[in-house]
Amino acid sequence: MPLKLIANDADDLKVVAAALQDAILRVGDIRFDPVARSVSMRLSRYRHETGRRERVECGLRVDGVMSLQSRGIERGEPDAFMVVLDLAFEPGDAPAGHADLILAGGGVLRLNVEGLDLLLSDTGDPRPVKSEPRHEDA
Repeated sequence: MPLKLIANDADDLKVVAAALQDAILRVGDIRFDPVARSVSMRLSRYRHETGRRERVECGLRVDGVMSLQSRGIERGEPDAFMVVLDLAFEPGDAPAGHADLILAGGGVLRLNVEGLDLLLSDTGDPRPVKSEPRHEDA
């Protein structure tokens, strides 16, 4: 069954972050529309929730985005791939704040938002993969 999640507060965001852990993101699949004040991206999400080794294409849309910043990401390399580790929200003047998409290797996409307004939706059929993500013990 395709996953569709909406996040409007910090608790919702934790669920979306768990679903996005180990997702693969191509730099060229990140779109910021300053007029619509939205960011959208296409990812290949590892389906941890199934217990099977499979990925599915999904889309993430964030509305109310005032600006997009990045650190440790080669924005000029559209074919470069990144792996999502986490998604966190730091409140500012409520309900505004910034949402950080934390990436392996120290990269961060920071979305300065008017408030949390995210939609994550699977867009394709799951496909089997040979390996599962592994994390070093902390």
